[in-house]
Amino acid sequence: MSGNNGHSNQNNNGREANMPTEAEPHPVFEQLPGVQYCINSPPPWLETVFLGFQHYLLALGSIVLIPSMVVHQMGGSDKDKAKVVQTLLFVSGLNTLLHSFFGTRLPSVIGGSYAFLIPVTSIIHSKKYTLIQNPEQRFLETMREIQGALILTSCFQMIIGFLGLWRNIVRLFSPLSMVPLITFTGLGLYHLGFPLIAKCVEVGLPQLIIIIFISQYLSRFIKLKRPICDRFALLFSVAIVWLYAEILTWSGAYKNSKNSSCRTDSSGLISGASWFYVPFPFQWGPPSFGAGGIFAAIVASFVASVESTGSFLAAARYGSATPVPPSVISRGIGWLGVGTLINALFGSVTGSTAIVENAGLLALTKAGSRRVVQISSLFMIFFSVLGKFGAIFASIPSPIMAASYCMFFGYVSSAGLGYLQFCNLNSFRTKLLLGLSFFIGISLPQYFRDHYLNSRNDDPTHNIHAGWFNDIMCVIFTSNATVAAVVAVVLDCTLPHGTDEKERKDNGSYWWDKFMHYNKDIRNDEFYKLPGQLNRYFPPF
Repeated sequence: MSGNNGHSNQNNNGREANMPTEAEPHPVFEQLPGVQYCINSPPPWLETVFLGFQHYLLALGSIVLIPSMVVHQMGGSDKDKAKVVQTLLFVSGLNTLLHSFFGTRLPSVIGGSYAFLIPVTSIIHSKKYTLIQNPEQRFLETMREIQGALILTSCFQMIIGFLGLWRNIVRLFSPLSMVPLITFTGLGLYHLGFPLIAKCVEVGLPQLIIIIFISQYLSRFIKLKRPICDRFALLFSVAIVWLYAEILTWSGAYKNSKNSSCRTDSSGLISGASWFYVPFPFQWGPPSFGAGGIFAAIVASFVASVESTGSFLAAARYGSATPVPPSVISRGIGWLGVGTLINALFGSVTGSTAIVENAGLLALTKAGSRRVVQISSLFMIFFSVLGKFGAIFASIPSPIMAASYCMFFGYVSSAGLGYLQFCNLNSFRTKLLLGLSFFIGISLPQYFRDHYLNSRNDDPTHNIHAGWFNDIMCVIFTSNATVAAVVAVVLDCTLPHGTDEKERKDNGSYWWDKFMHYNKDIRNDEFYKLPGQLNRYFPPF
């Protein structure tokens, strides 16, 4: 039997050797083709302004959602919530502008991170604040401790970024282990998709259908000289469905309904926002420092850095740039630390991160220009100061934005799957790494969400009488991207293979080597070089 198999294999190898070499059906691309405006090629000014407004509108969804989840728990009123939203919008615009000049210089929008919600919620529900009877006083005291925790957290983030520690972590990644990281950077936010759409299906579902129709099908029926339909599909679809939601609200369709997610006048932002308000540092008073929330907030900044790394890689892909060198990513994490410090000084209840959905919007518009996100940052600053006008856009029902997230999170996830083109998918080592990291990246965070949020007694984190330790465990293990990336890196660095050369070909390291150091590819200067003479003072590692 074995002799026959060997003879058969020899015959097969002979036939394969004599077969003519076929052209590759889908060639490998280091930079994604089809992008119409890359990082350094801005669209015409009018188009740039509308694209920037579109990025602002998309970022507004998460900027409004985070304060809406925590401010009332802190004892704040609608006026306080409007101030926090204006503050977060202001610092997000400032951080985006700084990041586009001094950070990774990618077309990434910097906003608030969901990773900080667990330590922030833990501070809110601590006994010393729940015992305060005056809601306004409780809000101020809680905000000050959150500010203190974020100040110390920003120091940790700046240290690992500017000293190059994050560069050493990123160098552990190969194209194969980047697949779970980037894929779950998008898929890990699934709870912001259909779970929010389900709160108002009659508004959310039309938005999902209309944005897909406008961006993918309408151009077949309407022939235009410029790609208007797909490039501005978000603006058109939000305007149509928002008007539809306004009509439902005005007509009294939800007059007797307890569901406020469908209404366009239930956020309280328009009535609570002032006409003109400029956020300023320490507007809530001097920060206070409590040990319990600091450790969990530091871990949350690590998780935000992991997720931002995935977002940076997706933004580079859709901006038609070279893969981001580890030194540039480390520089970007350092500037995220600066952003978290700015967030803390102004009092915006969360740290900074690269917003995932805006990286997906680059794919839909095929415009990865840095100037577009710089214009969007100006919109953020402008509408944060003119509170009433900004509150009008902030009153868009969350199911409308959630329906849009379904498309943009999907684009980011597919950017991760695109790295598989550099890997050997016929290797059992590859299949084990992908399968296990994907499965653990889904199942373990789901377990922690179910048991932590429901406070069940069988949750192992609740068997230890230390709230800070419980928060640390849950911050790490509820992040799909962090769990999947850690499993993938550990397996990629430890799983044995036949030869080192074959292993490097299987996981794509042979292709990734030239991007590991900034100076190995001359194109990096085009995309990531700091403006002016700053590279002299901040050279790449």
